[in-house]
Amino acid sequence: MAQKPTEARRKLVEFDAETWQALDLLTRDSMKTFQELADEAFRDLLRKYGRPSDLKAALRQSVRSSATPGAASEKRSGGRHR
Repeated sequence: MAQKPTEARRKLVEFDAETWQALDLLTRDSMKTFQELADEAFRDLLRKYGRPSDLKAALRQSVRSSATPGAASEKRSGGRHR
């Protein structure tokens, strides 16, 4: 589980009834809180888009991109050359 940041942020999120029912059932079945599931979901979303989820991951990503100078520009262009 992720450590709680010293300065927490809140955001109001709206779910349709079916999605809320499914999430509520998942919280009960997994014996996790809604917050734990939300933290997991957003970490997965950040990973999907190649974004670091914490400072340690951001530093690792920074080191990797600086170790291979052309990698960052190739990733942005999708590796296609004109």
